[in-house]
Amino acid sequence: MTGSEATPSFRLAYVPGVTPTKWVRIWNERLPGVPLTLVAVPAAEASDLLFGGGADAGFVRLPVGRTDLSAIPLYTEATVVVIPKDHVVAAVDEISVEDLADEIVLHPLDDTLGWDDLPGLPAIERPATTADAIELVAAGVGVLAVPQSLARLHHRKDLTYRPLSGAPESRIALSWPEDRTTDLVEDFIGIVRGRTVNSTRGRSTAPTAQPKRKAPETGGARRKPAAGAAAGKGARSGSGGAKGAKGSRGAKGAAGAKRGKPRRRP
Repeated sequence: MTGSEATPSFRLAYVPGVTPTKWVRIWNERLPGVPLTLVAVPAAEASDLLFGGGADAGFVRLPVGRTDLSAIPLYTEATVVVIPKDHVVAAVDEISVEDLADEIVLHPLDDTLGWDDLPGLPAIERPATTADAIELVAAGVGVLAVPQSLARLHHRKDLTYRPLSGAPESRIALSWPEDRTTDLVEDFIGIVRGRTVNSTRGRSTAPTAQPKRKAPETGGARRKPAAGAAAGKGARSGSGGAKGAKGSRGAKGAAGAKRGKPRRRP
């Protein structure tokens, strides 16, 4: 059993740096009767949360790490380097990985970039989290390369960041358990992909009111009025519609020249 009957609410997981506000707003507009609950989850735990049923779908960082999860890539984030505001690098608009050769580059255990070869000089130990690494940057211990959304998330007045070229990039995707693609999951996929309410590519619980309102106007002579409502009445009355002709001056033009002559008889 799938769909809203099996899932009275929709649980949406999201990793740090992702802002699901826009999609949540559209969900609430289209499916006001189905509450959406947000579930914050560390990037490294997102796949296990989805597989274990802790959320119906979620915004994750690729790769998801499991073959039993479906994923739709959404966008790729720019990579930046977080530095103190008085750092020499803050004087330029963009730097490259090579520019970090003499810098201590922190590598937190929850790193989301997946470096093959971390640039710069290694730190004595790896910080446990990105938040811990940010504190070390503020203390002047080193610099940190992260997706731009994480730099914004951990913003501090004494720190800034610059675009970092030549670094790996982080990709954000919508993911869900492949064997639990419910109707509500399909609805959320449609929202994320920008489908309209009446799109034929995805299921939607929103009512399609417009076609139903137009249906009564598609029958009989109303589909082809000659010249307004008076002409329509004349057409239904046929050759005996003299009252309709007298009741409206516009009916002469609608009836044409041939109908005008009989009405002039004494």
